[in-house]
Amino acid sequence: MAEAYYEAFEDFVRRMTQLEDTTVPLLEGAADRLCSCLRIAKLEVSLFRDRRYEELGRGNTLVFYESSLPYGDKPLESRKITQNYYVVIFRVLPVKGEAPWTEEEQQRIYLMLDTLYVFNGRTRLLEIADRFTYFDDDGYHNLRFYIRYAEQLNEEGKLERMTAMHFNLKHFSLVNQQIGRNAGSFVMLGFIEGLQRMLGECGWVCRIGGDNFAVLAEKIYTQPILDYLSGMAIVYDVNHGSRIRVSASVGVFDIPEGFEMHSASDIMDRIISASQAARSSSTTDVVFFDESMIEIRKNVLEIQRYFPTALERGEFLVYYQPKININGKELAGAEALCRWLHNGVLIAPADFIPALESGMEICKLDFHVLDTVCRDIRRWLDEGRDVVRISVNLSRRHMADPDLLEHILEIVDRNNVPHEYIEIELTETTTDVEFTDLKRVVRGLQNVGIYTSVDDFGMGYSSLNLIKEIPWDVLKVDKSFLPDDDDDDKSRRSVMFRYVVAMARAMGLECIAEGVETESQVGLLRENNCDLAQGFFFDRPLPLAEFEKRLQRHTYPDQDEPPA
Repeated sequence: MAEAYYEAFEDFVRRMTQLEDTTVPLLEGAADRLCSCLRIAKLEVSLFRDRRYEELGRGNTLVFYESSLPYGDKPLESRKITQNYYVVIFRVLPVKGEAPWTEEEQQRIYLMLDTLYVFNGRTRLLEIADRFTYFDDDGYHNLRFYIRYAEQLNEEGKLERMTAMHFNLKHFSLVNQQIGRNAGSFVMLGFIEGLQRMLGECGWVCRIGGDNFAVLAEKIYTQPILDYLSGMAIVYDVNHGSRIRVSASVGVFDIPEGFEMHSASDIMDRIISASQAARSSSTTDVVFFDESMIEIRKNVLEIQRYFPTALERGEFLVYYQPKININGKELAGAEALCRWLHNGVLIAPADFIPALESGMEICKLDFHVLDTVCRDIRRWLDEGRDVVRISVNLSRRHMADPDLLEHILEIVDRNNVPHEYIEIELTETTTDVEFTDLKRVVRGLQNVGIYTSVDDFGMGYSSLNLIKEIPWDVLKVDKSFLPDDDDDDKSRRSVMFRYVVAMARAMGLECIAEGVETESQVGLLRENNCDLAQGFFFDRPLPLAEFEKRLQRHTYPDQDEPPA
């Protein structure tokens, strides 16, 4: 018996030495003879990124040997921790029904596992460790890989040959909604793999998170990459050849000669700044970085840093823009809008809202506005005023809050405000997960009698799906549907406006037009039975004292010009 074991062990070591790749499952039979000699039914190894992943059960498992015999349920295990803190667990299962292993057999099994660990330490274990470190759970190169690649190029003095990019796949939530999440994942993978094949070893594409990616590639590939990202048709159903077009908004940093990279964030800050500019642009999907963007980024961070102090000092004021029933020129409601009074200067929303929306500060501001509105409404009711419904806009950032509905109700009920005086405005979401949350929040608000409205209808790409799937109370038509007096495409936009209003009315929704500025636009509303309007033609956003005068008067003068 001992001689058979020694011969089997010698054969095992010899065959493992001859293997060019010890990473293949079942080890090409190298362990068969030894496992049979040691009465092993199955041999497998599991690798975990660290102890926390081990506790969560998130790791990779490979079978190195499996016989045709049934195996028992009392395995031997050998647990090892590598220098990089990866956890390796070898598991050996006995043949079912046979006598337990002797102490000598157990020692021989542990010796085999130690030997296997040594061999695989140079191949499979390192490969899996590398994959854990530099790939995400879906198989894309991750941010760690991007940083390592940038640092390597910097050390070799090759960074100035490269162009860095950050891109976001445009409206990818629509892809998931249209063809399903599994097909959407297939499309994303195909799109990224196509880009990586084009680059070969001259650059790499890495996923930063979700549908956001970063590229570091040789400069000769700059234009080909941009051409690719401008739109490619990707097959998602190989049986029918069905395809869907994918494109991206891109921020580009053409790394200049002599650029000093102190850390990878020197590149990431630049491409993300440019990418954010591209996503917010209405004219282009590609923005090249310039140094002014660093100043903009610093300004964003400064606003975010000062925000808690400004909020505590009461610097954020609520203005009210009236909503008008154009038939009787009656005050029908108002939208609460925020202004920032800082050091005696009134700061426009465009100068601080984007900065707050890049973080979660916007949520605190929205709740401050809602609380202020509720306090004003409660006071108006106590004073016997003729109160109208007030709408408060909430950022899509709130969709990350699973308790959003409870937070809204806490503010409204704490101020003892009847629910029918509150309307919550929400905008189109960017992911299918947010879309599901949006439906839940809208239904929850309606169940307690709080009105909901979809803001800026027509600006997004899933607007029809937005009103098909979610039971809103109010539809706010974006001003882009209203033609100007000098609009060359006036008739076309008028037709679009007519059908949007007709659709809203047919669905039983209140319909209000935003951005009404001229008498001819008011006439268009009347022609198409859109009774509610909001815009400068009637009133700009008013400070509290002026709006209270509007509440008292309630009806607008019967004249063509807007009130002073």
